[in-house]
Amino acid sequence: MAFGASKDVWGAKLLPEVQRNLATIARTIARFEPVTMLVRKGDLATAKKLVGDEVELVVCPLDDLWMRDTGPVFVVNEEGDRAAIDFNFNGWGEKQEYERDAEVAGFVAHEAAVRSITTDVVLEGGGIEVDGHGTAIITESCVLNSNRNLGVSKSAMTAELKRLLGLEKIIWLPGIKGKDITDEHTDFYARFAKQGVVVAGYDPDPKSFDHAVTKRHLEILRAATDAEGRKLEVVVLEAPGTVREKYANDDFAAGYINFYVCNGAVIVPEFGDVKADTAARDTLKRLFPEREVVQINIDGIAAGGGGVHCTTQQEPSV
Repeated sequence: MAFGASKDVWGAKLLPEVQRNLATIARTIARFEPVTMLVRKGDLATAKKLVGDEVELVVCPLDDLWMRDTGPVFVVNEEGDRAAIDFNFNGWGEKQEYERDAEVAGFVAHEAAVRSITTDVVLEGGGIEVDGHGTAIITESCVLNSNRNLGVSKSAMTAELKRLLGLEKIIWLPGIKGKDITDEHTDFYARFAKQGVVVAGYDPDPKSFDHAVTKRHLEILRAATDAEGRKLEVVVLEAPGTVREKYANDDFAAGYINFYVCNGAVIVPEFGDVKADTAARDTLKRLFPEREVVQINIDGIAAGGGGVHCTTQQEPSV
């Protein structure tokens, strides 16, 4: 994780809440697996006060907090060797300052003492979702976008991602370019609960910009097969109808798809909509019967358009 929120990006009013949210996520995950959090030198005292001794803090220059996108994507080969892919973070198509965050993937690889794998591809971890058995779900709006990969065809991108990630099949979802800073990452639309089972978002409001695209995503996923040829079971997880007013805004990311799966638990937001929060928890309990489903308040981070998954990047233990 990265304790990288700043006043310049988040504003003085939202910053303290975002920092508290980051600490809550880190401490919650630390109940189940080790957590290392990067932090600017000037924020070290604040981070220590909020996370206590439960989280390892490592000083590193940062622009922002989105470790899912700035950190490396770890891979493991058949011999059990780990490596870390640096996907050349460029501020989601140069929409935000990224000079420091562009170095985070290499920094993490060095700290983890693993080989760093380079590529010409520019993307973010939030744009790809894998089942661990050769299948990926990826949004075209993010990866096949001229602000990241100018002139790269879908076939060329497919071949390179198969090579890098050990994939056999990519299910492409359209997404929407330009609607948010990420150009619509996969991890707010569809996630694997296990091999062959996908949790997908659906916006039932016909007036919403996401209504048509989430409807199309469901059609694609329900017609798709994975790398082993099996049809996907698609479980719909609808967003809350209401959120708490304090941090509500037009960028507020109100959805449950952006959960984080850790050792023994699933960490997922709650938004104060009792019916929707309970339905999300019950669905995830059914899909992850051997894991504890833990819901937490991340309204500050959601106000900035992100979620739990966006703030984390897992490192496999082998």
